[in-house]
Amino acid sequence: MFSVTEAASAEILAAAQRSQAQDMALRVAARRQADGTVSFGMGFDDWREQDEATEVGALRVLVGASSRDLLADHCLDYVEVEPGRFDFVFLPVAPTPAPAAKACGSGGCSNCA
Repeated sequence: MFSVTEAASAEILAAAQRSQAQDMALRVAARRQADGTVSFGMGFDDWREQDEATEVGALRVLVGASSRDLLADHCLDYVEVEPGRFDFVFLPVAPTPAPAAKACGSGGCSNCA
């Protein structure tokens, strides 16, 4: 699932305010290049049919059908990329593993004596 950090959300909302785009959503997109790498993009846009929309606080995020698989398990963050220079980055996020089953005798059930 695609996610957005609080830092990125705050900066995007501030940018929307500066550019008179407060009523627009943020569209994020991804495309696989010929060399196998993935390029990412984003911008303010209106909802379209086939978009998946999610709310991140006050920010509405749109992902088109063609980008969903490439954006799955990625996070948009706003970080200091070098001293004094901040930028948006798309980072892969490892899926959260399912909780391990408790072994017999662990106290996880009432079947053990």
